[in-house]
Amino acid sequence: MPDPDSPPAGLLSDIAHTATELAQLQSDVLSLPALPGVYRYFDAAGQVLYVGKAINLKKRVSSYFQKNHAGTRIGHMVGQIARLETTVVRSEAEALLLENNLIKTLSPKYNILFRDDKSYPYLKITAIHAVPSSDTGGLTGTQFARVAYYRGAVDKKHHYFGPYPNVWAVKEAILLMQKVFLLRTCEDSVFANRTRPCLLYQIKRCSGPCVGHISQAAYARDVADAKRFLNGDADGVIAELEARMMAHAQQLAFEQAALLRNQIAALSNVLQRQSIDHASDRDVDILAVKVQGGRACVVLAMVRGGRHLGDRPYYPVHVLESVSLAEDPGPDADSLPDAAPAPLPVPSLEARILNAFVAQHYLNVPAPPSLITGVCMDAGLLQTLSQQTGTRISATHQPREHGRVWLQMAQTNADVQLARLLAEEGSQQARTRALADALGLTDGASLASLDALRVECFDISHTGGESTQASCVVFHHHKMQNAEYRRYKVTDITPGDDYAAMRQVLQRRYSKLSQTPTDANTDTPGMGRLPNLVLIDGGKGQVSVAREVFVQLGLDVSLIVGVEKGEGRRIGLEELVFADGRAKVALGKDSAALMLVAQIRDEAHRFAITGMRAARARVRMSGGKLEDIAGIGPKRRARLLQRFGGVRGVAAACVDDLVTVDGISHDLAEAIYRALH
Repeated sequence: MPDPDSPPAGLLSDIAHTATELAQLQSDVLSLPALPGVYRYFDAAGQVLYVGKAINLKKRVSSYFQKNHAGTRIGHMVGQIARLETTVVRSEAEALLLENNLIKTLSPKYNILFRDDKSYPYLKITAIHAVPSSDTGGLTGTQFARVAYYRGAVDKKHHYFGPYPNVWAVKEAILLMQKVFLLRTCEDSVFANRTRPCLLYQIKRCSGPCVGHISQAAYARDVADAKRFLNGDADGVIAELEARMMAHAQQLAFEQAALLRNQIAALSNVLQRQSIDHASDRDVDILAVKVQGGRACVVLAMVRGGRHLGDRPYYPVHVLESVSLAEDPGPDADSLPDAAPAPLPVPSLEARILNAFVAQHYLNVPAPPSLITGVCMDAGLLQTLSQQTGTRISATHQPREHGRVWLQMAQTNADVQLARLLAEEGSQQARTRALADALGLTDGASLASLDALRVECFDISHTGGESTQASCVVFHHHKMQNAEYRRYKVTDITPGDDYAAMRQVLQRRYSKLSQTPTDANTDTPGMGRLPNLVLIDGGKGQVSVAREVFVQLGLDVSLIVGVEKGEGRRIGLEELVFADGRAKVALGKDSAALMLVAQIRDEAHRFAITGMRAARARVRMSGGKLEDIAGIGPKRRARLLQRFGGVRGVAAACVDDLVTVDGISHDLAEAIYRALH
């Protein structure tokens, strides 16, 4: 009797690419175990198509091939499957963790993917290590906790509060710690070397522990109050401050009472600004989703310690390409009796996006115990996250009272952020079309073909011929592609010769492409593809050099366009210079095409000048130029740096000063002076 879980051969034969792939897929599916795990689908080129998890791998994967998915996105994906891979795990929680790690690593085409490689910032209060003053000769920073901004892995030694949605939220919290609790923010090295109070003490932003203006016990009490406030116990902190204020007043210590009164007033102002906060929900994440125009936005608003810290937008990719889990009964069918399967509700696109965000976001970020969401969350996902974190996580999608206010605010922000994104993308697409039309690159082609328009722009930067750097930036798919930017260190040319620098860079960039077909759609391993347009930041001279290089390499010179400064180098008066002999074109200062050209050119200039400045700083600070001077070896270099305190000191020294260094003759001193000037 055939295995009821095996895929019908007829369906597989319709979707597999070859007989070999058909046989392999049938064998792979039949051999799958009925265990929890993660599966991955690949196309014939080896690119990953989809990553999914299952409680029962055999049932889950078989379900893709037992049903006719024609006309759906899942059917389109199944038609591309050439092979599959699976990984067996011990539980659904492990499957969830592995699935989302693979999604972030592999970026599958049919998974909703959230890309954000930035860690969240924290507010850090350092731990206190009591050191007797007799052992150190004075006060040390380890005796007084410091409040600071922190981003990275947390440890148990110090106290961390957050995470915060952005750096500004942390800085605002630090400013509050300074205003209310007068906590120090200086580094330990600065603290140890102070002999008088700094400006922060003068403007009443620090209590001056570095010079003994506050006792260690009193400072520790302020730190404890700050921690309680950050943990959400604002009412308790205010009540204690009021009691201490009244005690000072009864003892006629009115100055100390006034200081406490100012602290209470500052805290009260903070609580008034956070009027929508509620003490019963001290740690909450509010999640709102908006989908429009083929794009989506998820806004995450954070409440920590009962205070609203701000929000942060996320924009998932592969939204329209993603496979609807509602079309795939695999995981839900696993939990139903085989004899009585029942139809399941179809999750909306918003729900799928939100589930994908929660699953991917909370892999490395601690999840609060409460979530407020705009759509209903998957109960199984919440249960798995609770098992993974060891904390019960609940979600409410129809909140009341203050929760409703929070959600409405997050939803409004999602609407605004997505509208702004669509407007920016629409404007950028209009600029791309305007440039293509102005240069005759598409001859009226549709917008879909303009997605492939690729522009590479080059610029040269140096300081009087020193540290010459060239940049190449790439514009593709209506936006700048930062990952494809390249810098080139220009060598073996006369310092300041921009023409020679441009010739060298273009030869290095396109010499390999000249050995392949020049079709704009052809990709060259390791080099990318020949662009549709090569922008040169310069006029006739730079364009002539680029033309010579392209003729030598056998490439199409019509791709080269120079951006020449207009009269008086005024913005908006630039003209386009063509290498194939066409007349100059002045697009006009209000032209969308000129706006795009200026955007790409300015990015190339920024990328080149930042690289040049970094290279110049490395040379001037590392002493690399000293070793380039004949007669300067490691020993003499070390003596020079030690005598003058660095390369800048050596450069500032005159010949007579250089001669005073052991081993430096008068002739060598003159050589050093000339090399550094």
